[in-house]
Amino acid sequence: MITYFVTGTDTDAGKTLATSALLCAAKEQQLSTLGLKPIASGSSITPEGLRNSDALALQAQSTPPVSYETINPWAFAPAIAPHLAAQEAGAELSVAKVTEVLRQTLHHTQRDLTLIEGAGGWRVPLNTLEDFSDIAKALKLPVILVVGLKLGCLNHARLTAEVIAADSLPLAGWVGSVVDPEFAADQPRFDANLALLNETLAAPCLGIIPHLASPEAAQAHPYLSLTPLLNAPTLHQEAT
Repeated sequence: MITYFVTGTDTDAGKTLATSALLCAAKEQQLSTLGLKPIASGSSITPEGLRNSDALALQAQSTPPVSYETINPWAFAPAIAPHLAAQEAGAELSVAKVTEVLRQTLHHTQRDLTLIEGAGGWRVPLNTLEDFSDIAKALKLPVILVVGLKLGCLNHARLTAEVIAADSLPLAGWVGSVVDPEFAADQPRFDANLALLNETLAAPCLGIIPHLASPEAAQAHPYLSLTPLLNAPTLHQEAT
């Protein structure tokens, strides 16, 4: 079983698209898959309860199928920072509580590839004392970084990679996601930005997802490669 933690350079960097696309690529290789979004704000009220679109996208790429509650045990309605949404809902989030649930899920739902998606960027708060990054640290998971390709992405990507290394976690790979089509329109300058990211991020590029008219896993997965993730030595055994 291989497990990675997926983070982004910012909110709306394309984490869910990249995560679901990697899972879709794994399914194409006949691998069993699981995508987890343990905490999600910005959820809609449905007859079945609160449902988050990101978590639903990961559920759709998880095979064999699992319940929504397995994918997203903590769902909150307001589209605000998760720790604030939890406070408003009277819920208590902690690294100990979240990692216990994740350990149980990983133990009972073992898949060839499991991806755990965080919220926002690496230092998004979980509570006043802990961050989402502390979940990855507690589980000792290698990290996949999704870089939202737009003006400012070089600084965001390099700073995030530096703090992941400072937290003593390996950066297993990075995915570029074109969130600003105008940024990618100037091909020579866009290529120069990608070249610098390849030179300065100490991890293989898993692919570049262009700006898609239909940003769904089925359309995005052909742009990605699983090879570095499936072949690289990882610390995923620690998660269980």
